[in-house]
Amino acid sequence: MNPNPSFIRIVGLQRRYEMGGTIVRALDGVDIDIAERTFTVVMGPSGSGKSSLLYLLGGLDRPTAGEIYVNGERLDQMDENALARFRRKTMGFIFQSFNLISSMTALENVAFPMQFSGTPAARRNERAKELLAQVGLADRAQHKPSELSGGQQQRVAVARALVNDPALVFADEPTGNLDTQSGVTIMQMLADLHKSGRTVLVVTHDPRMVRFATNKIFLLDGKAVSEAEYQAVALEPLQANFGG
Repeated sequence: MNPNPSFIRIVGLQRRYEMGGTIVRALDGVDIDIAERTFTVVMGPSGSGKSSLLYLLGGLDRPTAGEIYVNGERLDQMDENALARFRRKTMGFIFQSFNLISSMTALENVAFPMQFSGTPAARRNERAKELLAQVGLADRAQHKPSELSGGQQQRVAVARALVNDPALVFADEPTGNLDTQSGVTIMQMLADLHKSGRTVLVVTHDPRMVRFATNKIFLLDGKAVSEAEYQAVALEPLQANFGG
């Protein structure tokens, strides 16, 4: 089956903030087309607009201007209720800080999103157990986040992101708070999600993630740039330090 070339499409996307009387252009007219069943890595330095892009694509923030299409639906014109339903049905989110609920066990954290779709409690627990087993944490189901390592917490977050079987998975710096080996484990999990037929979009500083990507997006100062432009800017500090 040929991938749909416009599974995610953004046109003229802008996001501006006012900070202390200064206008910050987090995104400044970005056009991007992302195919279905791809693994897209978004790279850029801090302040380049990476997380702003992910939050806009995920319907967690509103653009200042521009159009956002996901799976044929125009997100920037949806009201909050429609956005919430669309996210619940279509998207899963994995965050750098895990965003687990500290008072809940791993099992309860994974099962929690299903409450909003009216899934019966028995089915919620069954599904959560299945997913914890898939990420290798069946024996940690009754542990709270404080009793888990960073890598284990992120695997719980991966399981939670999959609980509604989303077609699209977003990850925001998923290896940022992890040691090297745990980071590799999470990267492999994301690659496996892509191989299972999902569309995966990862915002990251981690250059290791690029080897899993089917396509790459580079952001500088709120604009999408070519890889050559990005690399030229990335190398500037080295050239300055070593006289290159």
